[in-house]
Amino acid sequence: MTTARTKQPEAQSAAIPLATRPSLLASAGVKKLGLAVLGWTVACVIFFPIFWMVLTGFKTEAAAIADPSLIFSPTLESYQAVHDRTGYARFAINSVVVAFGSTLLALLIAIPSAYSMAFLPTRRTKGTLLWMLSTKMLPPVGVLVPIYLIFRDVGLLDTRTGLIIVYTLMNLPIVVWMLYTFFKDMPKDILEAGRMDGASTLQEVLFLLMPLTLPGIASTGLLSVILSWNEAFWSLNLTSSNAAPLTAYIASFSSPEGLFWAKLSAASTMAIAPILVLGWMTQKQMVRGLTFGAVK
Repeated sequence: MTTARTKQPEAQSAAIPLATRPSLLASAGVKKLGLAVLGWTVACVIFFPIFWMVLTGFKTEAAAIADPSLIFSPTLESYQAVHDRTGYARFAINSVVVAFGSTLLALLIAIPSAYSMAFLPTRRTKGTLLWMLSTKMLPPVGVLVPIYLIFRDVGLLDTRTGLIIVYTLMNLPIVVWMLYTFFKDMPKDILEAGRMDGASTLQEVLFLLMPLTLPGIASTGLLSVILSWNEAFWSLNLTSSNAAPLTAYIASFSSPEGLFWAKLSAASTMAIAPILVLGWMTQKQMVRGLTFGAVK
C-alpha cells in the first residue's frame, strides 16, 4: 500500500508530456511576475500620498502651490516655521501619553474579558461580542454632546485623562475581539494542566496564557496605539491647548485664509514620523501576531 501511494505522484508527473513542462513553468513564472507587479503597483499607490507629503514639506509655500514637479530646491523653511510657531514637543508628549496610556488601560480590561469569553463561555458570549463590535458602527458625533457635557461637569475637558478614557472605550471592542480570537486558538489542555498543578486563575493568565499568546497581545497593542495616535475627532472636540495631541497640532495649520500646504505637509510629516518608525521597527512582530494561530 505504501509503495503504491509513493509511486502514484511519480506516475502522475510522468503522465505529463515533456514538451508541455516548459510551457507550464513559463506560465507559472508569468503568474508570479504578474502578482509581483500588481503588489508593487498597489504599494506605490498607497505610499505615494506619503511620499508627496514629505516632498511638499521641503518646498516653499509658493513652490508648493505653483510647482508640482518632483525636481526642486529643497529647503527647511517650512519645518523652521512650524517649529517656531508652536512647540512640537508638547503635542508629541501628549500623543505618546494618550496613545500608550489608553492602550495599556484597554489591555488591562480586555485580557480578563477575552479570557472569560474564550475559556468560560456562556449562552450570551456571542451576543456580547456582536454587541461590542456593533458599537463601532455608531458615528462618534452621535454621542459627542453627552460625552462633552459629562466631561465638562467632571472636569475632564482638555485633559490627558479624559482622552485616555475616550480612546480606551473607542478601541476596546477591537482589542477584545482580537484577544478573544488569539485566546480561542490556544489549546485548553495547557490551562487544564496548570489547574491540575494547583495554578489559580490569575496564575493561569499571567504565567501560561500571556507568555504563549504574547505575539497576539503585542500586535493588538500596536494596532491600538496606531488607532489612538491617528484619532482626530475626539482630540479636536475635547481638547484645546493643554492636552492637545499631534492631530490637533496638524489642524491648527488651517486658517480662514486657506491652507498653507508646505507648512501643513511639514507638520504632518513630523506628526506621522514617530508612528511610522514604530511600525517599521515592529512590522515583523505585528505580522507574526496577526497570523498567530492561523496555521495549526
